[in-house]
Amino acid sequence: MSHTARTDQDLLSRTALGTFRLNGQFIAVSEELSRPAGLTAAWWQVLGAVLQEPLPVSGIARTMGITRQSVQRIADLLAEKGLAEYVPNPAHRRAKLLRPTDEGRAAVRKIGPGHADLAARLAQELGEAQFVETVRVLERLSEAMSAVTEQ
Repeated sequence: MSHTARTDQDLLSRTALGTFRLNGQFIAVSEELSRPAGLTAAWWQVLGAVLQEPLPVSGIARTMGITRQSVQRIADLLAEKGLAEYVPNPAHRRAKLLRPTDEGRAAVRKIGPGHADLAARLAQELGEAQFVETVRVLERLSEAMSAVTEQ
């Protein structure tokens, strides 16, 4: 194996391990932020995906990068609890759209101050330019993974 191949594999491993650790950190802080609003991190994530516009479960799953079945379970729970509702989809009769209810929007708004505080602390720790660059690099990495794995 060439030095470059070993280096590439090491970089891939370090990227994966760093991403897994970061994912765990984001889940933990999301659980902490969402708990006072009566949400879980996963519920918040699904509600957040439909705040701007109603989406079918498959569209939410694509955005979040998780399975349609996982999103379906969460969407059904949110609807059952009155935090979201299914509405007709003019483009596809069987794939209803999920949208937040007023109660769901209010719950997400409760998270706003804690979310803003964390964002400000992270921006201060990283510096504004580094924060912007971090987002750019992570989005590019996600695009590259999609390109090489055809997902």
